[in-house]
Amino acid sequence: MYNIKTYNKISAIGLDEFDKTAYTCGDEVADPVGAIVRSAALHDVEFPDTLLAIARAGAGTNNIPVDRCAEEGIVVFNTPGANANAVKELVIAGLLICSRRVIPAIKWAETLKGNGDEVGKMVEKGKGAFVGPEIKGKSIGVIGLGAIGVLVANAANALGMKVYGYDPYLSVDAAWNLTHNAIHAIELNEIYEKCDYITLHVPLTPDTKGLINKDTIAKCKDGVRILNFARGDLVNSADLLNALDDGKVAAYVTDFPSDDVIGADGVIAIPHLGASTPESEDNCAMMAAAELIDYIENGNIVNSVNMPNISMPKSGDERICVIHKNVPSVINKITGIVSGANININNMLNKSKKDFAYTMLDLEEKDLAKVDAIANAIGDMDEVIRVRVIR
Repeated sequence: MYNIKTYNKISAIGLDEFDKTAYTCGDEVADPVGAIVRSAALHDVEFPDTLLAIARAGAGTNNIPVDRCAEEGIVVFNTPGANANAVKELVIAGLLICSRRVIPAIKWAETLKGNGDEVGKMVEKGKGAFVGPEIKGKSIGVIGLGAIGVLVANAANALGMKVYGYDPYLSVDAAWNLTHNAIHAIELNEIYEKCDYITLHVPLTPDTKGLINKDTIAKCKDGVRILNFARGDLVNSADLLNALDDGKVAAYVTDFPSDDVIGADGVIAIPHLGASTPESEDNCAMMAAAELIDYIENGNIVNSVNMPNISMPKSGDERICVIHKNVPSVINKITGIVSGANININNMLNKSKKDFAYTMLDLEEKDLAKVDAIANAIGDMDEVIRVRVIR
């Protein structure tokens, strides 16, 4: 029986992916082999030696100590694309409400309560204060063309906008899915200089922190509207607020409220609702469960953020999976141990990601004790972080 620890309330539809005869799921289980988390902070959590993998039911993994997990041989998964449609829809809503000044207009309309038959006249007299442009025909820069960015670009194109896209790491799949009308921006300056709207869809890294700041804002068109549904720290709040005060930025829509931006004129702060739909939560939970099951039962890694993605159909009697440091001669040592035991390797696959690598070996050997001895010998190698046998 495998135990799966849940650190947040996880969609029941997702947990139903686990075979109840083989898995026990819950927030109180002991010695878990897998874990599913949404927003719970795990940086101070001490993980048990039994833990093989953590699946984040969402795209961002800032709440997980990804590097420490790699060093401990714990694979960290995310669920890219599972909540993409939900976020895309809210981005489009943000485009519309920041253009047409919908939020301040609604707040003003509420002040008219109690004026009886005069409300109609007051509306016609005061509505001019909330005039805003249509988005059709305007230019939008999509920074980051992952699962969400591509959907936003395609939706904006369908709404008649001129779309500029920037992503130096554009994947083949994303390129295939992106509208052919999108203009490929070679550098970010092209986005800043040409776009009426800028929407951010990149992960938060040391390189992207404060991506929107006084220097980049200075390159933008006057009256630019900026949308941030990725991570709060992508935008330097102080610089953004100054730009709102002097009119350089017309509006800022963020899904990450902070004390300094809440209530500021020109800011629409949404309480992190991007993925808060029942459909999104179900999709993320189901994908997270599928990733854990495939890794636990087959050793395959799909959508990992700290280990290489690697899958191999099982073709031998026994499978040995090894997480090790990405240094020279490790593969020779591993295969040497196997050949030294006079066992044939039916199939083998190795891939690396930065400082870490993962090797899968399918062996033609029915003697379980012999295979376990090989696994133990591999595990004794200084370069090896974790080794396990899948039967």
